Amino acid sequence: MTYRITGLPAGPFIPLYGLSDAELARRGVQRQRVTACPGFPDRITMRDMPVGAYALLLNYEHLPVASPYRSGHAIFVQEGAQETWSGIGEVPEVMSRRTLSLRSFDEDGMMLDAALAEGEGIDPAIRRLLDNPAASFLHAHNAVRGCYSGRIDRA
Repeated sequence: MTYRITGLPAGPFIPLYGLSDAELARRGVQRQRVTACPGFPDRITMRDMPVGAYALLLNYEHLPVASPYRSGHAIFVQEGAQETWSGIGEVPEVMSRRTLSLRSFDEDGMMLDAALAEGEGIDPAIRRLLDNPAASFLHAHNAVRGCYSGRIDRA
């Protein structure tokens, strides 16, 4: 069985690109200059942003379900990012260079299982969690800071 990891669609973030810092602040968003790489993971392109780029830091509701697990957290989006990353059976470097908390959910948004994984251990952990037929999808979070990293579905 294989899987697909998908970045966030750019559409909801495009209206934020180019807004003034004051207008972003009114929307609860901060613009930050990237000062280290790795360090600012873009959730659209699934790459670490290069030093000097501009990142938008905002809260994103990544699990908008009617369950106790409904959740949102801070994410970075590279200002100007357009193309959503998607890969089958491939863990992007932005994930593989971090320790991930992988969480499996059923179709009602209830958590079924979870695992910590890093590097070469991410792929087998994903496959193990998706082996459960009740698992509808997985979410990956950066284990240290808790930020949403990406969605994983069966391919």
